[in-house]
Amino acid sequence: MNTVIIYSIIILSSIGIMAAVILYFVAQKFKVHENPKIDEVEKALPGANCGGCGFAGCRAFAEVCVKDNDLSDKLCSVGGNETMENIAGILNLKVEKKAPRVAVVRCNGTCENRPKTSHFDGASSCAVEASIYSGDTGCQFGCLGEGDCVAACNFDAIHMNPETGLPEVNDDKCVACGACVEACPRNLIELRKKAPRNMKVYVACRNEEKGGVGRKSCKAACIGCGKCVQVCPFDAITLKDNLAYIDSDKCRLCRKCVVVCPTHAIIDVNFPKPLIKGTPKPKPVKKPLTETVPKPAAKPETKETEKTEKKEVTV
Repeated sequence: MNTVIIYSIIILSSIGIMAAVILYFVAQKFKVHENPKIDEVEKALPGANCGGCGFAGCRAFAEVCVKDNDLSDKLCSVGGNETMENIAGILNLKVEKKAPRVAVVRCNGTCENRPKTSHFDGASSCAVEASIYSGDTGCQFGCLGEGDCVAACNFDAIHMNPETGLPEVNDDKCVACGACVEACPRNLIELRKKAPRNMKVYVACRNEEKGGVGRKSCKAACIGCGKCVQVCPFDAITLKDNLAYIDSDKCRLCRKCVVVCPTHAIIDVNFPKPLIKGTPKPKPVKKPLTETVPKPAAKPETKETEKTEKKEVTV
């Protein structure tokens, strides 16, 4: 009995040793040599794994940077230009600074501008609500207000405003990862160029219906009148499908389009001085070339002066 146990242990041990030797040689044969710079680039990244760079995590982004040996079309949205400069130093490459971007909600359909016509009693999800019906308001292009974008944000940069029923983006926390953009089923959230002091001018509407129909569903809907296109001196505004769009890369924040918009669908945010819409600028008053000297006021006539005048008349 003892010999059987001993032989079993010896046989099993020899099989295990042989299998280990075989696996070792197979691993050496098919071993994949990895560039050590991938680990260095990964350490330089913030490690958020948000997918804002377009790749599945920071490790995948590091592998692509090392493999392509080109950083012209790559950007870590969380780390920004500083992180890309560090990666360029590790790989001995050149990188151009890119303008930071921020998420913008292109809808101004507040409770006042877009009153509710029905009530959705299902799952609190914008994706579910968008797949079932057009929404609980008359606008089939506006925000559904269930907060899918809030749940998708990993940086606490977007929250729902209970008064307006719309999501609001915190520009200081937003890293432009694009998670909220993908989460919105109505394509209302867009990554736009971040201007100094977080100033923004954009069309807060996605309604593609004609002016009269869109105006009935929302007071702040774009009616496609084209006035903003005519006054823009930088060709930053285009009109397509009854909807105006402002290119953030071309816009110079002159706000001429904000003044002429009849429905106030174009919004200006974070400007130091508020713009009074619809009031023309006062015309400058032209001063005369020569100053006119005012004539001295006539002395009031008294009874004594009248007597002296009569004496002088009578001879």
